[in-house]
Amino acid sequence: MYTNKILIFFKNQLFLMNLPRIMVGVFLVLQVFSMIFYPGGTIWSETTGEYIFTKNYFSDLGRYQAHNGEPNYLSMIFFSLSLSLVSITFILHYISVLIFFQNDSKKYNNMLALFGTLFSFLGAICLIGTALTPSDLVLDTHVFYANNIFHSFMVTALVYTIVIYRSVLIENKYAIGYAVFFLSILSYVMILHFGPGPRESEAALIFQVVAQKMIVVIFILSVVYQTFGLDKEDMKD
Repeated sequence: MYTNKILIFFKNQLFLMNLPRIMVGVFLVLQVFSMIFYPGGTIWSETTGEYIFTKNYFSDLGRYQAHNGEPNYLSMIFFSLSLSLVSITFILHYISVLIFFQNDSKKYNNMLALFGTLFSFLGAICLIGTALTPSDLVLDTHVFYANNIFHSFMVTALVYTIVIYRSVLIENKYAIGYAVFFLSILSYVMILHFGPGPRESEAALIFQVVAQKMIVVIFILSVVYQTFGLDKEDMKD
């Protein structure tokens, strides 16, 4: 009885399609506000008086104190709020996606979808962890959460590439979208582990920051793109 109520609650277009699209816009707006109110400073220069798109990480927005030594409260609030809202959205969305594939006729697809969704939950938890651990106060913990966002969603992207490719419920072109998503995250994870460290040189910092910005853009576009592949009719009671 309670299981049916839960299924009915999540079996709707809001969590499956509409909320992710809305939240992408909210995330971008909050990030822009956070950048506007960031006092300034980078790893290599404490004298800048603004956020520099190619030299400041997203995580700089969540610092308790900016690199130039000034308090960063307002920027930190916008940054933390954006990640927390996105985290909740991903949890709701991937539960809805799991329900979408529950009656897939392809053998093991529902189990694969469950596996992919579980890793999306881990990624969502890491998003909240990143929001709540300012890098200037608890750097190691912050890095752990921030890196595992991508490790977790890399698995989700790979699993759902397979699920969508095998499924009869959604067009194969959306599997290509998830495959691009997976390869992009894989590339970024390789950069995280084997690329130049941001403290090696200012050029290395720019390389890492630009790579981070690119993967976030791909992440956002991939989420929006996949919502268009989910058949509305399959979610109706």
